[in-house]
Amino acid sequence: QVRLVESGGGSVQAGGSLRLSCAASGFIVSLYTMTWYRQAPGQQRELVAAITPGGIRNYADSVKGRFTISRDNAKTTVYLQMNSLRPEDTAVYYCKVYKSGSDYWGQGTQVTVSS
Repeated sequence: QVRLVESGGGSVQAGGSLRLSCAASGFIVSLYTMTWYRQAPGQQRELVAAITPGGIRNYADSVKGRFTISRDNAKTTVYLQMNSLRPEDTAVYYCKVYKSGSDYWGQGTQVTVSS
């Protein structure tokens, strides 16, 4: 059974850093494209970053140069390192995998950046 559990969110001042984790179970992370999304209040959920099985990384323009997506060696956890955080990064961050015709989402973790 696929399960994704995010952690690492919190409150930080502008310019600070946070590292989000997505603990995966029920499948092998390295075999699937793993993605991070975020959703701010009143806005649509948007793609933030993705990492393919081959290790290719893609980022939203708004986070390029500030955020880094990675996987751990055991291939069970995906990370999102967020540096130089801005108030507009405030959102609930979700981990997602598309597997066997379905999207699987975690419960999300709140990130709040104050100015």
